[in-house]
Amino acid sequence: MTDAVKGPASYFPSIEKKYGRPIAEWKDLIRASPLTKHMELVNWLKSEHTLGHGHANALVAHTLAEDKAG
Repeated sequence: MTDAVKGPASYFPSIEKKYGRPIAEWKDLIRASPLTKHMELVNWLKSEHTLGHGHANALVAHTLAEDKAG
Protein backbone atom coordinates (compact mmCIF):
# COMPACT_ATOMS: atom_id res chain seq x y z
CA MET A 1 0.00 0.00 0.00
CA THR A 2 1.40 3.39 -0.96
CA ASP A 3 1.21 6.46 1.22
CA ALA A 4 -1.11 9.22 0.06
CA VAL A 5 0.56 12.42 -1.07
CA LYS A 6 0.53 14.93 1.76
CA GLY A 7 1.15 18.63 2.12
CA PRO A 8 1.05 21.13 -0.74
CA ALA A 9 1.58 18.48 -3.42
CA SER A 10 -1.74 16.86 -2.47
CA TYR A 11 -3.44 19.80 -4.22
CA PHE A 12 -1.58 19.35 -7.51
CA PRO A 13 -4.00 16.98 -9.32
CA SER A 14 -6.97 19.25 -8.61
CA ILE A 15 -4.98 22.37 -9.58
CA GLU A 16 -4.06 20.85 -12.95
CA LYS A 17 -7.63 19.69 -13.54
CA LYS A 18 -9.27 22.98 -12.53
CA TYR A 19 -6.91 25.44 -14.21
CA GLY A 20 -5.68 23.38 -17.17
CA ARG A 21 -1.96 24.00 -16.69
CA PRO A 22 0.71 21.56 -15.53
CA ILE A 23 2.30 22.20 -12.13
CA ALA A 24 5.68 22.84 -13.78
CA GLU A 25 4.14 25.77 -15.66
CA TRP A 26 2.75 27.29 -12.45
CA LYS A 27 6.15 26.90 -10.79
CA ASP A 28 7.83 28.62 -13.74
CA LEU A 29 5.37 31.52 -13.43
CA ILE A 30 6.09 31.83 -9.71
CA ARG A 31 9.84 31.75 -10.26
CA ALA A 32 9.62 34.31 -13.08
CA SER A 33 7.65 36.76 -10.94
CA PRO A 34 9.55 39.72 -9.50
CA LEU A 35 7.71 39.05 -6.22
CA THR A 36 9.57 37.05 -3.58
CA LYS A 37 7.41 36.98 -0.44
CA HIS A 38 5.02 34.10 0.13
CA MET A 39 1.82 36.12 0.57
CA GLU A 40 2.71 38.52 -2.25
CA LEU A 41 2.97 35.54 -4.59
CA VAL A 42 -0.24 33.98 -3.26
CA ASN A 43 -2.16 37.23 -3.76
CA TRP A 44 -0.67 37.65 -7.24
CA LEU A 45 -1.79 34.16 -8.29
CA LYS A 46 -5.26 34.88 -6.91
CA SER A 47 -5.65 38.25 -8.62
CA GLU A 48 -3.84 37.65 -11.91
CA HIS A 49 -4.61 33.97 -12.48
CA THR A 50 -7.87 33.54 -10.51
CA LEU A 51 -6.57 30.71 -8.36
CA GLY A 52 -8.30 29.96 -5.10
CA HIS A 53 -6.40 30.73 -1.92
CA GLY A 54 -5.63 27.11 -1.02
CA HIS A 55 -4.37 26.29 -4.50
CA ALA A 56 -2.23 29.44 -4.71
CA ASN A 57 -0.83 28.83 -1.23
CA ALA A 58 0.06 25.22 -2.04
CA LEU A 59 1.87 26.17 -5.24
CA VAL A 60 3.84 28.98 -3.60
CA ALA A 61 4.74 26.92 -0.51
CA HIS A 62 5.95 23.98 -2.58
CA THR A 63 7.90 26.13 -5.05
CA LEU A 64 9.62 28.22 -2.37
CA ALA A 65 10.49 25.09 -0.35
CA GLU A 66 12.02 23.48 -3.46
CA ASP A 67 14.06 26.59 -4.20
CA LYS A 68 15.26 26.87 -0.60
CA ALA A 69 16.25 23.19 -0.51
CA GLY A 70 17.92 23.29 -3.92
